Amino acid sequence: MGSIRNMLKGLKSVVLMVMVQIALAGVNLAFKFAINDGMSMRIATAYRLIFASAFTLPLAFLIDRKKRPKLTWRLIYVASLSGLFGGSLVQNLYFEAVALTSATLVSAIYNLNSPITFIMAVLLGLERWNLGAAGGKAKVLGSILGISGAALLTFFKGFEIHIWSTHINLLHSRYHHDQNDTASHEKHFLGVLFAILSCFSFALWLIVQTSMGVECPSYLFSAALTSTMGAMQATLFALCIERDWKEWKLGWNVRLLTVSYAGIFTSGLVVIAIAWCVKMRGPTYTSMFQPLMLVIVAMAASLTLNEKLYLGSLLGAFLIVCGLYIVIWGKNQEMKMKEAEMEHLKNTQQQEEKEPEPIEVVVFNKVHDRFGNNNVAETTSSQQKL
Repeated sequence: MGSIRNMLKGLKSVVLMVMVQIALAGVNLAFKFAINDGMSMRIATAYRLIFASAFTLPLAFLIDRKKRPKLTWRLIYVASLSGLFGGSLVQNLYFEAVALTSATLVSAIYNLNSPITFIMAVLLGLERWNLGAAGGKAKVLGSILGISGAALLTFFKGFEIHIWSTHINLLHSRYHHDQNDTASHEKHFLGVLFAILSCFSFALWLIVQTSMGVECPSYLFSAALTSTMGAMQATLFALCIERDWKEWKLGWNVRLLTVSYAGIFTSGLVVIAIAWCVKMRGPTYTSMFQPLMLVIVAMAASLTLNEKLYLGSLLGAFLIVCGLYIVIWGKNQEMKMKEAEMEHLKNTQQQEEKEPEPIEVVVFNKVHDRFGNNNVAETTSSQQKL
């Protein structure tokens, strides 16, 4: 029964992470439809974070009200950075990249998050190269492979690969004109650049989470504060650029569906699901499912949006995914080494506590001098461990 229970527990986390990747893939496709409908990505990002804030704040007060952090200036400052790098900036960059290129290509570049996070942590002095260990070498090699894959995606197109074609394109004719424009090298390069910059922003958000976890231990309140701060920043940014109030109007159409789905599900429920999986199985386990989103987006975009797949995109995505798994393996090796060191240190401390201190035993004998007096003299001295 115990083995069956463990198997079901492991299966639960697998099913949950697969559903998470399906939900994230759905956001990429939904935003592509919103882009085709003429919606500004700056307005879409603002609405998405507003929906996320409206969903996560009541949820945090309902579930984690006992863990509610004290609102200090330090917490506001850290939450502002978290909202910037993990909300307004990263999403504006990411979906502008989707608008300029394709959902499949941006999903491939998304897998650069782990290598870029490692490089940023090294540059900021939070990690070391550690080339003397297998884990350190693996992380460096994986980062190089990931960057090489991104370069291949950017500068090499190659011939078109025909896997299947349903001749189904759910986007109307206006999209074809956009596709021809984004096929140009300039827009393609700009889209890849935005996607890579979004990875750097996400890496900075992960680094900020170290301070965020200290100031706000509750992951529900942390997600709520991040969404709220990000919504304020994204709304202010969009208001400065998008002055036409007609563009802000949401009707019962694909625009409302996109921002509500992205805000409630991916910025709300998905964050909670990932946090649960990280708590149960660790961050390495959750990172292993990242490339699944790329596969889902590539299949769905090819079947429904008639997106074309080229040799350069395929090879670049392959290198990026290989680099991701090598970095994950290196992180796993380092975690095992740290756990072994901690276990050894713990065993050493326990052994020292159990080992008794030496006790010195001194033996005295009575000695008769020539005058008949009894003198006490120290004759032997020894140490004994009890």
